[in-house]
Amino acid sequence: MNTLPAQSDALLDIRDLAISFKTDEGKVRAVDGVSISVKPGQIIGVVGESGSGKSVTMQSILRILPGNAIVERGEILLRQSRNGSDAEVVDVTQINPNSKRMRSIRGGEVAMIFQEPTASFSPVYTIGNQMMEAILLHRDVNKPEARTIAIDMLARVGISNPERRIDQYPFEFSGGMRQRAMIALALSCNPSLLIADEPTTALDVTIQAQVLELMKDLQRDLGMAILFITHNLGVIAQIAEEIVVMYLGTIVEKGPTREIFHNPKHPYTVNLLKAIPKVGQSRTRLAAIEGNVPSPLERPTGCIFHTRCSQRTHGTCDVYAPKLTQIGPDHTTSCFLYE
Repeated sequence: MNTLPAQSDALLDIRDLAISFKTDEGKVRAVDGVSISVKPGQIIGVVGESGSGKSVTMQSILRILPGNAIVERGEILLRQSRNGSDAEVVDVTQINPNSKRMRSIRGGEVAMIFQEPTASFSPVYTIGNQMMEAILLHRDVNKPEARTIAIDMLARVGISNPERRIDQYPFEFSGGMRQRAMIALALSCNPSLLIADEPTTALDVTIQAQVLELMKDLQRDLGMAILFITHNLGVIAQIAEEIVVMYLGTIVEKGPTREIFHNPKHPYTVNLLKAIPKVGQSRTRLAAIEGNVPSPLERPTGCIFHTRCSQRTHGTCDVYAPKLTQIGPDHTTSCFLYE
């Protein structure tokens, strides 16, 4: 057990996290030195291309990484009460993933919305059975009370006639409804932190906008913090207060959403923003980042982005690794252009 420093009001504090995977080809470093702090009620967006380490970082909070994963260093400090700055915290990396304590955190204090709800729900149990199982596990209620809570939660996420829908199976729901039911399941135990892993990727644009608006409304009503993972900066602009940009397992830039969009510094962030389609420019060719994301088995020396960066400096970027540099009140980036 630890106690949060008096000046800290973080609900979740990830410090210098490094995670590797054992493979037949060798050890793969998936996350390297990631530090993220989340305050109660805050919405933070984590963006980057596939393979940037976003999902691995978030899965490590719930200790649901594959068996070949190794947490090499770092801490994941989770505050377990809402009583102020002297609250007790626990280092999640030190808890057995299969322990009763970890199961009480997983789904209770920290919940997760996965990318594909079809794979998250069992096809042989009703939506209600699966929601009630989670509620009975994490809340001190009986079965009738759990059913009432589940119906109320389905209604809150905008599912019509929840009294009937609760007894239906996942395949009887449309894609948008399954995603809403997944949100209802995640929020049914009143978590302090919600991790949303690409929750709108499988949805069409109209439903995507509805789900984002729903999540903002629920966050405002329930006061929970949200870690929102996506590769889509356009989605992040609608929901997040702060953005963390990841590339190949490291953080290359982070800061307030408005600052990142209007004053991006790292060449990777700049190129990501150039790739967003703009209204009225349908005939303009979108900018593409040259090259491909390197294999984790062959991580570049020096700056991890230098193999794709048009502003790289030979002898510096390919040799030395830049550190996160403060370039504004809450704005940092890891690039030699600003060191």
